[in-house]
This record gives sequence, structure tokens and C-alpha cells, in this order.
Amino acid sequence: MLNVVGIDIGSTYTKAIALNSKREVVGTAVRRTGFKLAVAAESVFEDLLKNSGLAREDVSYVAATGYGRYTVPFRHAQITELTAHAQAAVHLFPDTRTILDIGGQDIKAIRVDGEGRVTAFRLNDKCAAGTGAFLEKTARYLGLTTEDIGPYAMRSTAPKPISSVCAVFAESEVINHLSNGIPAEDIMMGAMVSLGGRAIQLMRRVGLQSGYMLTGGMTRNEAMVKALEESLGETFHVAPNGLGQLNGAYGAAFMGLRRVEKLLAEGKPIPPTAGQQDEGAPEPTVRRWSAMAATRKRFEPCGSDNAESGECPVVSIKVVKKPVEVHA
Repeated sequence: MLNVVGIDIGSTYTKAIALNSKREVVGTAVRRTGFKLAVAAESVFEDLLKNSGLAREDVSYVAATGYGRYTVPFRHAQITELTAHAQAAVHLFPDTRTILDIGGQDIKAIRVDGEGRVTAFRLNDKCAAGTGAFLEKTARYLGLTTEDIGPYAMRSTAPKPISSVCAVFAESEVINHLSNGIPAEDIMMGAMVSLGGRAIQLMRRVGLQSGYMLTGGMTRNEAMVKALEESLGETFHVAPNGLGQLNGAYGAAFMGLRRVEKLLAEGKPIPPTAGQQDEGAPEPTVRRWSAMAATRKRFEPCGSDNAESGECPVVSIKVVKKPVEVHA
């Protein structure tokens, strides 16, 4: 049976998931990313193998996504975060048309069509006050762990919004609220209400369309889901069993599985991993993701030959240095 792995290297957490040929979840793993992205990818992969009972040779294909996707040497393909989230969302909830992904360092609002293709998106990464990192920082200041945030905030009776849009000033505002005797749970819930309001504004910029889905680590936070739904006046789809946090990894695995099935149906071999290609390269290579890659097709959309899957196959581009002509 085929087993395909999707790895999502995010700014705060690295997630991995394994799917079999029946689209069933074989295992999952999550760990903090840290500053060594390749190490995080290898570690979460080892965790995944342990949790799923698989051996490395049991894994046929690995698809990587997230901002650290190019650092995974054992990947067969890399997929953009937007495409991975979109494909997973529509696969899990076919009526999804607007996706909100709240990450540690950014928030993404994505519009998709019925086929899971991205039609519009907006990204907010200007300041930590508009991301999940702000909630974690507020929680630490209040003496709470990340797991405590949701249950603690649900005890709030009078949320106190945080009006500052700068993380530094927002922290000062939290301190001021505490000094004025405002209960910590009201401050925590107020921070979520404020973050939710900013997230909804970002969604409005891509155009609101019914069929809303929330992804990212905040799906584990009941209070955050409540704040968003009250702000929007609509309900959000949330994947069960913690899959909301692994939505990007799920999308990468799902697309990787379709890619393998297509290759096998056409009688083609599974391509080598990025690391294997590098080992066989006769000279240093420049990856396509580099803005300075020396190629005439530098601005050709990734996956133009694979429009249906939206995948970005691993490629190497040779740099050819031409002699400089000097005219007298």
C-alpha cells in the first residue's frame, strides 16, 4: 500500500502527516520549528514514523510545504502553502470558499473555487499583534501555557479588547489593564476578540463568500473560534481530530498522493529526492526559488506543466557563465 507524507515547516511549528492510498490518516506529528529548519524536518519525520508504525522504506513520496519547504532534503516535491491549504480545505469540506489560516507569524486569507484552486489571497505579516504569536506572548505574560489559553479565556464575562495594533504597545496595554484590576481572563479573551477582528478585516479584502474554514494552530482554541464566529456572524468549518493545525501538511500529502498515483498509472518512476539530485549534480546548482536563478524561464509560473495538481516538482538549474565581450 502506498504511504505518502506531507511536511509543513511553519515559522513556529513543523507538522507532518502520513496518508495511505485510501486517503486515510496513518499518523501525525507536531513539534516546534526552532531555527534549524532541516533539523526540524528530520525530527518531525522521525516522530511521524514512530507514531504511525512506518519505516522509511514504507514511505513512497514526501511533499513539503510551508516557508521552510526548500530545506527538506528528502522531499520529492515542494508545494506552496496557499495551494496546500486550498486543496486540503476543499477536500475535507467541499463547500469551502473562504479560508482563514492563523499562523504564528502571519495570517492568510484565501479565496478558493470548487476545485480547490486559489482565486485570491491576502497576507498579514506586518506585526506580531496580528498573529498567533501575540496570543502566546500575552498568555506567557499572564502566566498561562499555550494549552491553557482557550479554556482560561472561556471563563471571561466582560472581554477587554486590546486596541493597539503594535505588539510592543499591546503588551503595555495588557500591563495597564492588569494594574487597573481587570481580570486576566477578560484580558486574554479581549486579545482574541481583537485578533479576530483584524483577521475578519483581512478576509474582507479577498471578498467574503459563504463556506468559511479556519486552519492553523488556533483551531485548537475554542475561545478563538468563538471570537471569530461572533465577529463574522457565521460559523467556521474546523477539521476534526486536530487536523486543522495540520491542514497544510494534509494538503501536501493529499497532492503528493495524487501525483504518485498519476505517475504509476502512466508507468513512470517516482523521481529522486532533492538530496539525491544534489548528490548526483556535477556542479553547484541554483534552486528555482532563488530570485537570482540564472534561467530564461525565471518568471514562468511554477507547475505550468502540472496545472491540475499545482505542484512544484524539484528541479535543478545549471548556471551558465557567458564570456563578457568588450568593445573598443
